[in-house]
Amino acid sequence: MSHDKANPIIIKKYANRRLYHTGISSYVTLEDLALMVRNNEEFQVIDAKSGDDITHSVLTQIIFEEETKGQTLLPISFLRQLISFYGNSLQSFLPGYLDHSLSLFTKDQDAMKLNVSQAFQPQAITNLFEEQAKKNYEMFGKTMKMFQMMPDTNAFAPFTNAFSQKTATPETDELSAMKDQMAIMQKQLDALAKKG
Repeated sequence: MSHDKANPIIIKKYANRRLYHTGISSYVTLEDLALMVRNNEEFQVIDAKSGDDITHSVLTQIIFEEETKGQTLLPISFLRQLISFYGNSLQSFLPGYLDHSLSLFTKDQDAMKLNVSQAFQPQAITNLFEEQAKKNYEMFGKTMKMFQMMPDTNAFAPFTNAFSQKTATPETDELSAMKDQMAIMQKQLDALAKKG
C-alpha cells in the first residue's frame, strides 16, 4: 500500500519512547524512520497518550542522532546562524526559505551525482559547485528584494541593507561567499560518497 502526504503511515510514540508502526503492526526504531525518510515514505508520528502530532520533534531527534554518529552535514557556522534566527524578526521567513533551497538542491542532486561520477576532474567539480552557489545566491537576492518592496520593511532593514552592501562590493567578496558554499557542498558530497 502506497502512502503519500494525504495518507501517511501512522507511527505511535508511547511513554516508554517506543515507536509503533501501525502499517506493519510492529515496533520500529529511529533508524527505521530515517530509512523510511530516505525511501520517501510519508509518515506522521502521533503521541499515543495525547494524540498530538509530534513528527517535527521526532525528525529533529533523527537529525541529532545522525549528527552524533560522526557524519555531520550541518557545519558549525550554519548551526550558529540557525540558532541566531530563533526570536529574530526573520524567524517566520526562514523555514520557507530553507525548505525551498533544499527542494532546489534535491532536484539538482541526481544531476550533480551524475556529473561528479562522470568527471572527477577538479575543474569540473568546481564549476558544478560554482553554478549551484550562483543559483542559491541569486535566489536569496531576489527574496531580499521582494522584502524591500513590502510596505513595512523596518523589521528587515538591517538584513536587506547588509545584503545590498554585499552585492555592491567587488566580485572578490561574492567569490568568497561562493567558495564558502562550495566547501559546505563538498562535505555533503563526501558524505554521499561514503554512503554510496
